[in-house]
Amino acid sequence: MQEHIDQTGKKIIMHKNPERIISLVPSQTELLFDLGLEAQVIGITKFCIHPTHWKEAKIIVGGTKNIHLSKIESLHPDLVIANKEENVKDQVESLEKIAPVWVSDINTLEEALWMIQSIGSITGTAAKASVIAQSIQENFEKLKPLSKPLRAAYLIWRQPYMAAGGATFINAMLKRCGLDNVFSKQQRYPVVTATDLQAADCQVILLSSEPYPFKEKHIRELQELLPQTHILLVDGEPFSWYGSRLLYAAAYFQSLLQQLTVHNFS
Repeated sequence: MQEHIDQTGKKIIMHKNPERIISLVPSQTELLFDLGLEAQVIGITKFCIHPTHWKEAKIIVGGTKNIHLSKIESLHPDLVIANKEENVKDQVESLEKIAPVWVSDINTLEEALWMIQSIGSITGTAAKASVIAQSIQENFEKLKPLSKPLRAAYLIWRQPYMAAGGATFINAMLKRCGLDNVFSKQQRYPVVTATDLQAADCQVILLSSEPYPFKEKHIRELQELLPQTHILLVDGEPFSWYGSRLLYAAAYFQSLLQQLTVHNFS
């Protein structure tokens, strides 16, 4: 018997390595794949897009916010992986009556690395998890942030506009890049207006590819309102996926920062 503590402080008791795992968190689903748990993972959400072949190979148990409890119960899982922000508290509590539920709560790189190693421990893949976590750590140590911070906003939604605020993983990634989040004093994901963006005097606005799929036309839309602001599309996964996709995040950020460096912000 092994005792594990999840990132909400909850105790999880496992009598053996799990053989029937359900993941309700897209970035952690990908981590389970990279830990070599192809055979053990039996269920995922419709938003678990990595690895691509799992959408056909695994049973879809709903979305992150609307899981099908009866379907999960019928699969007889011996471990469910969930997240405090991405999943609904009441549903997670109902799942705890079905199987052990390990819940992550991640707002920083350090917490992401802890999660990776903890998932490795609870699934019997600690050695692989340590290699992944160490590689991510080393990659971020090589990341060279902007020498002069830029005032930035990171938008995740449109109609209404929503931004990444403080106490979010996205905010932590912006800091790593040397970007000063103008909405960092607001919690989570505040609704903002064009007037708010103008008042914040943003030098840079990043339009994420997810959850809202911003396109070039949305740059033009905002540029009319903010002609002096540098607005660009970014891949949302490096900023918000806190699993093994972080292996590629530092390199992506460095490329993005090179683009910003050549732009004239005078």
